[in-house]
Amino acid sequence: MKVIQELIAYFDRRGKLSPEQIGKLLKQGLLASEAPQNLVALGHHIGQTFYFRVRGQEVGSVWGTDVYTGDSALAAAAVHAGAVPLGETGVVKVTIVEPLQQYRGSTRNGITSYPYGPYNTAYQVDAV
Repeated sequence: MKVIQELIAYFDRRGKLSPEQIGKLLKQGLLASEAPQNLVALGHHIGQTFYFRVRGQEVGSVWGTDVYTGDSALAAAAVHAGAVPLGETGVVKVTIVEPLQQYRGSTRNGITSYPYGPYNTAYQVDAV
């Protein structure tokens, strides 16, 4: 299953999958795995994309806006980013990105994120 997800992410990064194709993969259960609490363990995969099933929660700390520190709670960051509504389950697209020197805080979708200085892992989260 992991190999299939890596192939899907490879083609998605290159713009080779249409929204319809992504929708079919979701329906077949091939696209997403269960979400980890945070993305610290994946932080060295800069540039890679992962798909996770996540239930939007307000539990856990979030640092950053648009780009989040790797230790930010994914379920809360997904709500903050508008990728999944609070209390609902959905699939999110997570891209591991270069860490920032400064993360800014904000309040979005009922979630407050906090500012932070340099952190060694970072990610972006988007709705699918």
